[in-house]
Amino acid sequence: MPPDVLHFRPLLSPLVQFSYPLTIQAQENQPCIHKHWQGMKGMNLTKKKLIPILVLILSTITILRLMSITVKSSPSSPVISALFLAPQHNCSSPLCSKEASQAPGSSENPTKPPNTTTTLTVKEFKVLADLIALKSPCNLLIFGFQPQYLILSYMNAAGSTIFLEDDPDKISTVRIDSNNTQIHKLEYNMPAKAAYKLLKHARQNPAACAPNPRSLQKSKCKLALKNLPSQVYEKNWDVMVVDGPRGDSPESPGRMESIYTASVLARAWNTSDVVVHDVDRMIEKWFSWEFLCDENLLYSKGKLWHFRIRGPSNSTRFCPAGASSTTGKNY
Repeated sequence: MPPDVLHFRPLLSPLVQFSYPLTIQAQENQPCIHKHWQGMKGMNLTKKKLIPILVLILSTITILRLMSITVKSSPSSPVISALFLAPQHNCSSPLCSKEASQAPGSSENPTKPPNTTTTLTVKEFKVLADLIALKSPCNLLIFGFQPQYLILSYMNAAGSTIFLEDDPDKISTVRIDSNNTQIHKLEYNMPAKAAYKLLKHARQNPAACAPNPRSLQKSKCKLALKNLPSQVYEKNWDVMVVDGPRGDSPESPGRMESIYTASVLARAWNTSDVVVHDVDRMIEKWFSWEFLCDENLLYSKGKLWHFRIRGPSNSTRFCPAGASSTTGKNY
């Protein structure tokens, strides 16, 4: 922390500011000095006695001037405060990412378009951190990768964490030194602009797109992710986070497949918590209402929706009849 600085107004403030060199002031104040010198002659003061006094006065002025500068440049200044309050990244855990040490918006390759995927706010991240603290050790599956999520993996060190990421650049920046944490690359087949057609396909093919975890790898539903690592289908996931792929433009991969797949996997276990990020976007809203169901919404904070899915179930529907909506509630 910066040292505390005593704030006060100098008693000799007129002497602190110099608008021009001292020699010019001395020339302008020459008549006064002459009169003062004549008066001092009457007091039998010599030059040798006067010099220490002048040195003391000039030293006092210099000290006051320095104190004034220190007070003005204290951390109350917006620029200095920003420097003191800037986050310091300390990667002391066994899970580290080069991205965590970069400033927001920075990029090693200036020619590459910036990744516009939003990170979690403090309040949103607290929702996830509290959930992992409650569930750990647990099985944690995360669609997408952000440096923030390494903290969740570290909190769940005694459990199992798997990241599923489609961006090879993100994967190359991650160094994972933990046997209980893995990151896998996958390919998404559908761009965000195909969201409505996929939703229509799911509604017109309820048998193929039914919530059956056992047939997910062989599913004929266009929304099913069938190219995941085998352990993803075999584990019972306590917590799943959907924050990938990017889905921030019509041509980029959308989150239709990841939301659908997470909703199917959630029904293979007694209770699974599914958290979807960026629900301010239409695709995330539509597919969360359709496959995670409004009635299962447990908590919302910022752009996060936290669903709790209770299973297993033999139902061929994700949501009760008439419960699915594309208008939904405004949380």
